[in-house]
Amino acid sequence: MNLIYQSLDKFASKGKISEEAVAKIKESGITTYTSIAEAVKDAQFIVEAAPKRMDIKNSTLTQISAACSPDAVISTNSSTMSITEFSKAVEKPERFVGVHYFFPAVLMKLVEVIRGDATSDETTAFAKAYAEHAGKTVVVAQKDRPGFIANRIVAPVVVYNGRMVDRDGFTPADIDLSMIKNGQKMGPMELADFTGVDVTSFCQDYYHEHLSPEYEPSNAAKKLLQSTSSARRLLHGRKRSPRDRREPVYRQV
Repeated sequence: MNLIYQSLDKFASKGKISEEAVAKIKESGITTYTSIAEAVKDAQFIVEAAPKRMDIKNSTLTQISAACSPDAVISTNSSTMSITEFSKAVEKPERFVGVHYFFPAVLMKLVEVIRGDATSDETTAFAKAYAEHAGKTVVVAQKDRPGFIANRIVAPVVVYNGRMVDRDGFTPADIDLSMIKNGQKMGPMELADFTGVDVTSFCQDYYHEHLSPEYEPSNAAKKLLQSTSSARRLLHGRKRSPRDRREPVYRQV
């Protein structure tokens, strides 16, 4: 909890969120649980955010569905995987919906609400209204497709960046610097680091299976996954200032 509060204090010091909002959060407190059943028993709206693996998410959703109120709306924060498939793990698929908060959720305004095949109009409207009440900009994906909207657009770029490193001799630093000088606030390789190479690779594995073999993770990413157990495998272990981006983002592999 201290890490959460420290993060909120940092955002407040930079003017990203108000000090009043931080004080209200600290005053009301954040309750934590080690039991899914205890956590969801009185909840009206539940957002599952387990690691991006179908087996883990399905197991978590089944436990949530068995313990929560029959009137609760259950959602998944999945950015990639099928809402319709996940809905098979819950008892009331009509009250199940995708609600994809972009990382970091406290700063990013965009939220995707994704309908599964069984999601009701009422559930979709509830999820949309909830996110809007939190000050988010909501886009509703009416069709359940891999990657939904935003990540479906980004996915080919991730593949192409990996191929540029694997086959064309470009370094991750070359790619990042080019894109930063082209107006982006952060290079795609550094963004992959903040997302986590594990997460990015899990998403690519899903695209590889459900969209096209061309979405297979890059050789550089595969080697990094094999080389260390850390979820953040790309940086050199220190924070970099916005001007300090000439260093390679990937370690040499």
